Amino acid sequence: MPAEEPGRNRGLSVGGRGEDLEADPLCSELPHRRRSVSSAATPDHVPPTTEPDNPWRGVPAFLAGATALASIGLAAGGTAGALLATELAGTPSVAGLPVALHLGGSAVGALLVSHQAGLGHRGRGLALGLLLGAVGALTVVFAARQGSLPVMLVGSTLLGTANSSIFLVRYAAAQAVGEGSRGRAVGAVFLATAFGAVVSPLLLGPSGSVAGAMDLPALSGLYLVALVTFGSSALLLAAGSTPRTPLLGRAARILTSGARHTRGAAGLLSALREPATMVALSALAGTNFVMVGIMTIAPVHLDQHGAGHGTVGLLVALHVVGMFAPAPLTGRVADRHGPVPVVLVGAVVSLTACVLGALSDGHATALTTTYLVLAGLGWNCGVVGASTLLTGAVPDGLRPHAEGIGEATMGTAAVVVAPLVAALPGAWGYHLLALCAAALTALALVQLRRVAARVLHQTPRTLT
Repeated sequence: MPAEEPGRNRGLSVGGRGEDLEADPLCSELPHRRRSVSSAATPDHVPPTTEPDNPWRGVPAFLAGATALASIGLAAGGTAGALLATELAGTPSVAGLPVALHLGGSAVGALLVSHQAGLGHRGRGLALGLLLGAVGALTVVFAARQGSLPVMLVGSTLLGTANSSIFLVRYAAAQAVGEGSRGRAVGAVFLATAFGAVVSPLLLGPSGSVAGAMDLPALSGLYLVALVTFGSSALLLAAGSTPRTPLLGRAARILTSGARHTRGAAGLLSALREPATMVALSALAGTNFVMVGIMTIAPVHLDQHGAGHGTVGLLVALHVVGMFAPAPLTGRVADRHGPVPVVLVGAVVSLTACVLGALSDGHATALTTTYLVLAGLGWNCGVVGASTLLTGAVPDGLRPHAEGIGEATMGTAAVVVAPLVAALPGAWGYHLLALCAAALTALALVQLRRVAARVLHQTPRTLT
C-alpha cells in the first residue's frame, strides 16, 4: 500500500467523487467503496452509477403514489382470501391455503420482476407483476362466481405477483436518489404502502355491497378492488417507463435503461457472500419470519379469548401502523447513521416483542397491544435498514438480482412459518411460538452483531 494517506483515501472514492473514507464512522458507504475496489477485476462488471443522471426529482413521489394506489388491493390476498376459501370449502381447515399460495406467488414474482429489472426494464417488470396480480384477482372473482376452490387457489397464486411488485418499488425509489437519501426514499414508499394497507381492510363491507349488486359473492368485492387498483397502478408504471409519455415519462430515466445489466453467476455469488449482503438478506428473511409467525396466530388467539372482530381489527391496524408509519424516520436514521445500526435496533425490538408475547395472556390488554405494535416496529427497522444496506452493498450490475433474491427470501420465510404456526394447537402453542421466536431472534442478533462488526470496522487496507 502507498504510504501517502491522502492518495489512499481519494483513490477509494464512491462514484468517482474522491470522498474521505474516514468521514463516516459508521461506514454506511463502505459497501459502495468495496464495490469500487473489488469489482474492478470482475469481467462482467457494469460501472456503478451512484447518482442518477439528471433525474426527475418527482420520481420518488410518483413511485410512492403508484404504490399507495396498488396497496389498496393488498387485503384481497389476506383478509378476503382466508374467508373466501372457508366459504367455498365449507371448512376453516383450508383457510391457510390461499394465503400460503399468495406468499409463494409473491416469492416467484419477485424473481420475475427482478429479472426484468436486470434487463434494464425495472418499470416494465413492476407493471408486469401488477398486471399478473390483476389477472389473478379476476380469476378469483370468476372462481367465487363458480364456487370453485381450485380455481380460486390458482388466482391467489397469481395475485401474489402484485404483492412482490408493490414491495420492490422501494428499490426503484432508492435508485432514483443519491446515496445519502436512499433510506428516506425507501421510507417514503413504505409510508405510501401504509396508506393502502390501512384503507384496504376497511373496504371489505363497501366492496361486498358492490359485489352483491353485481350478483357476485360479497367476499369477492375486495378482489374487484384489487383488479382496479393493480391494473391502474400497472398503467401508471408503464406510462412512467415510456419516455414519450407527457410528464410521467420523465421517470423513464430510472424505470427504463437501455443498457442490459450483466449477471455473471460467479460475480453474483461473490456479491452474496459479502458481509454487508449477508447481513441484509439475513435481516430481511429473519424479520419477516418473526412478524408473519406472530401475526398468523395472534388474531386467532385473540378471537379465542373473547376479543370481538372490531377489537381484533383495531389491534391488527395498530400493528400495520407500526410496520409502515415510522418508515420515513427510520429511513432518515439509516441515511444519517448507517443502515447496520437500524437493522440491529430492529432485531432488539423484535426480541422485546417476542418476550412480551410470551408473557401475554391472549386478551386484548395493554401488554398485548404493546407487543403487537413492537412486532410491527421491529419489522419496519429490519426491512428499511436491510433494504438500504442491500442497495449499497451490491454492484449496480448485480443489484436487481440481489433485490429479487432478498424479496424471495422474505416470501420463502413467510411460506415456511405460516403453516407451522397454524398447526400449533391451543394457547400453549401461542406461547411456544413467542418463546421460539424470541430464542431465534436472540441467536440471530448475536450473529448479526458479529457480521455487522466486520462491515462497520473494515479499513481501507482490507478493501484493497
